[in-house]
Amino acid sequence: MDKDLEAIGSHCQYTYCNQLDFLPFRCESCKHTFCLDHRTETAHKCARAGEWAAARRKATESTTNGTPLNGKPTPATGTQCSHPLCKTYINTLSAVGVACQTCNRQYCLKHRLREEHACATLTPLGARPASLVNIQKQKAQGALDTFRALIARNKKPAAEASLGGRKAPTSSTVATLADIRRSAKGDAKIPAEKRLYLHVEAEAATTSAKLPAGNFFYNKEWSVGRMLDEAAKGLQVQNVNNRGGGEEERLRVYHVQGGRLLEFGEKVGVGLLSGNTIVLLRGVGPAVPDLISV
Repeated sequence: MDKDLEAIGSHCQYTYCNQLDFLPFRCESCKHTFCLDHRTETAHKCARAGEWAAARRKATESTTNGTPLNGKPTPATGTQCSHPLCKTYINTLSAVGVACQTCNRQYCLKHRLREEHACATLTPLGARPASLVNIQKQKAQGALDTFRALIARNKKPAAEASLGGRKAPTSSTVATLADIRRSAKGDAKIPAEKRLYLHVEAEAATTSAKLPAGNFFYNKEWSVGRMLDEAAKGLQVQNVNNRGGGEEERLRVYHVQGGRLLEFGEKVGVGLLSGNTIVLLRGVGPAVPDLISV
């Protein structure tokens, strides 16, 4: 009977234990068998402690780096030559990859030369396509032309603004302000004494506004930047000013009566009057007159 039991289980090989265990554990480092109490390397004071963990870690690192232990690349671990007709795997133990400094691609030895992979016809990896650059230049130039046209059309208001921009209101300006007040939309929480009523337009050539124009009121204590955000929301104009990026996609506020672009940090109630008109322009650059030749 005892022999039958021993045939089923195994004795713990830890010194002074020798317990018969029907579900023994095998140490992958020293290859010996132990009972439940002595199964860990620490419990049985393994003479080759850590060897199994080190071997497994090395195998994992080799697979992660794309270099299998047997040196044979696979679609999951190898890098294929960038030539469209080549199936050679590179950067392995058996095949070296060569980087082309012109098109920023890697090739096998056969296609490493510029003439072999038609380098002159390729767009370098990481480079911005020339077509996109041209489109952005055209959009910026169109916005700048619109800006210049607005300045030329409002020479007289700009001259008045140079004297302070606060002349006595005429009957026409009073009528215009009354029309704006009647149809103006805005935040109802803004106190009546702090409301500034403006006519807002979105220049169609540089913005894709669903509403080309409208009358709105804003808080006089707001900055121009906050007013711009509310104006873009009111006209449903795409506004990416808060996401970073270049000037070609940023919106700017043009004050028609003042004949200038407003700084984002200006107070709305300082440079604007109720009844004035502002235009949202995209890609016209910073609000610095010296940088835009008119």
